[in-house]
Amino acid sequence: MMKFGSPRETAPGELRVALTPEAALQLQKLGYECVIETGAGKAAGFSDEAYRGVGVTVVDSAALLYKTSDVIAKVRPPEAAEVDRLEPGKTLISFFYPAQNKELLEQARSSGATVIAMDMVPRISRAQKMDALSSMANIAGYRAVIEAGNNFGRFFTGQVTAAGKVPPAKVLVIGAGVAGLAAIGTATSLGAITYAFDVRPEVAEQIESMGAEFVFLDFGEEQQDGAATGGYAAPSSPEFREKQLAKFRELAPQIDIVITTALIPGRDAPKLWLADMVTAMKPGSVVIDLAAERGGNCDLTVPDERIVSDNGVIVIGYTDFPSRMATQASTLYATNIRHMLADLTPGKDGVIVHNMDDDVIRGATVTKDGAITYPPPPPKVQAIAAAKPKEKVKEPTPEEKRAQELATFKAQTRNQAGLLAIGTALLIFVGAYAPSSFMSHFVVFVLSCFVGFQVIWNVSHSLHTPLMAVTNAVSGIVILGALLQIGSGNGLVVTLAALSVLIATVNIVGGFLVTRRMLAMFQKS
Repeated sequence: MMKFGSPRETAPGELRVALTPEAALQLQKLGYECVIETGAGKAAGFSDEAYRGVGVTVVDSAALLYKTSDVIAKVRPPEAAEVDRLEPGKTLISFFYPAQNKELLEQARSSGATVIAMDMVPRISRAQKMDALSSMANIAGYRAVIEAGNNFGRFFTGQVTAAGKVPPAKVLVIGAGVAGLAAIGTATSLGAITYAFDVRPEVAEQIESMGAEFVFLDFGEEQQDGAATGGYAAPSSPEFREKQLAKFRELAPQIDIVITTALIPGRDAPKLWLADMVTAMKPGSVVIDLAAERGGNCDLTVPDERIVSDNGVIVIGYTDFPSRMATQASTLYATNIRHMLADLTPGKDGVIVHNMDDDVIRGATVTKDGAITYPPPPPKVQAIAAAKPKEKVKEPTPEEKRAQELATFKAQTRNQAGLLAIGTALLIFVGAYAPSSFMSHFVVFVLSCFVGFQVIWNVSHSLHTPLMAVTNAVSGIVILGALLQIGSGNGLVVTLAALSVLIATVNIVGGFLVTRRMLAMFQKS
């Protein structure tokens, strides 16, 4: 049985933990013995006693945990001293950001340990349960709106009170990824007028379905190709960027809260909310920059700080939004880890089977057996890419429309003529062999069909529903026909006529009762 250990996070201000008591119970079912460093979950609301209560061993030091554990799970990328504690045969699971941490990646390779980077989990459908980036981005987007509300001097929703009128806040969300959509949903639910922009126009439907307004750019085909593989946005052309910035300058004076989430993996954050836009905003407005860790989308952003511009705009560059909701963030992250280990432990026997043919495992593995395996090959199952623009259907010319209508008319005429010929032939055949009494009844039946159709079709729907109108008209004709036959000397005909009157009467009465109940639904009590 392998041991799964989670040390206390050493990064300043980090409150999350990679193992929760609930996740420990699930890992034990996979065959793992769980170990945690004392106090590791305290800041996230999980006491040592809570861990001991579910069978987790609590150790006094990180050094002992690294020495005794086969699998080590962290939240933040490891520090150099932590990588030094790794050995061949051990597996480290954490955020790692290999593109930005080349020296750390080389150090991990030389240790001989296997490193699984949770930030490298491919964004394919099967891997959503392990997508820790999305889990944390969801929390960051939600918390960004809460942080904005804490710094904003008004309500989000508009109010009319005896003391005066309060206008609703106007919120602009730049970037409609996971964090952006979470921010849109939260701002909308709080009553703000919410706008959102993204270089991928295919997300417009998602944005509008959440009650926000998508900010379109009039830029030809460029905005229709703003998505890269892997579910992220692609860098924009200089021309598109200028159009984008011009639109933001137009919006800046009327926006109260700006939440920027634009970030491309492996790159510095693009500058989208420039200093002149901040200057154009009203005093008391708020800018929340979720890309602060990679330099920020706003010119004035200072990582991990809250500053106030010369014109009174608050710019927040905190990089620990998920950590500010440590209990929830730890629960989601520990669940992502647990799902990753479920794929790594197919036998549920506490033994890792590192299948490098699996797209998810291969994509997340950055070092293995003394070799660097980053970057991974493209997954066999591609992530959802940008929706291709629909090909424009060529509109037919007036001449082509007339030709199509003429062809349709001729086809319908041929069909009707064929049916008429068949009907005539059947009538001639029946008239040649049927008795004269049958023919007189048959003529009455055909005429009744025509008359009945006209009667039914012209019934007014003003007093009841169209369905009930037609049903009642049919039932009325049935009752009329049955009453004409009820005086017949044939007992069978009398019985059938009586049944027809009964059933049709029930149908009519029931139809009016149903209609009455439907109309009552729209009446004020």
